[in-house]
Amino acid sequence: MKIKRALVSVSDKKGVVEFARKLHAAGVEIVSTGGTMKAIKEAGIPVMYVSDVTGFPEIMDGRVKTLNPYIHGGILAVRDNPAHVQAMKEHKITPIDLVVVNLYPFQATIARSDVKLAEAIENIDIGGPAMIRAAAKNFKFVTVVTNPARYDQIAGAILKEGCVSGMMRMQLAQEAFQHTAEYDACIQGYLKEQINK
Repeated sequence: MKIKRALVSVSDKKGVVEFARKLHAAGVEIVSTGGTMKAIKEAGIPVMYVSDVTGFPEIMDGRVKTLNPYIHGGILAVRDNPAHVQAMKEHKITPIDLVVVNLYPFQATIARSDVKLAEAIENIDIGGPAMIRAAAKNFKFVTVVTNPARYDQIAGAILKEGCVSGMMRMQLAQEAFQHTAEYDACIQGYLKEQINK
């Protein structure tokens, strides 16, 4: 299945501009958020702001930006289910074929000796895990990338074939669920420590 639209929203921006450049070269439309969009745009790569897709601004200090049916409908739609296809058509939802997300640096934040609980809480990512899990669940149709070390491999496949193989999509989904599981384990461990202090 050809990758036509990608959603790129990363906390760790290592390699993301070069990856976006390759996606653009492959004819992939890029949708992005905040700082990621700024980095891609400043590199001269065409990028669409997520608010232009959702029709709604980023609000509450960025806490709410991607939790929207235009994003999650685009990720979760089962492309060979006529009812899902009809719903996308009715609600003007464009499929999202590639989700490139990594999460707020919670672990790095709490590793600092001076970190306060309020700051730690603000580094709990909500939209990111939701997008990662949605894409990983729908790996039959959607490629999810959480590890920047995968960028060259994925870009190479898209440039050569226009898509990523089914087995690779499943491997990436497994990595994605591992990523969110470890993230959640870190958060619950930190909160448990605060309770037991």
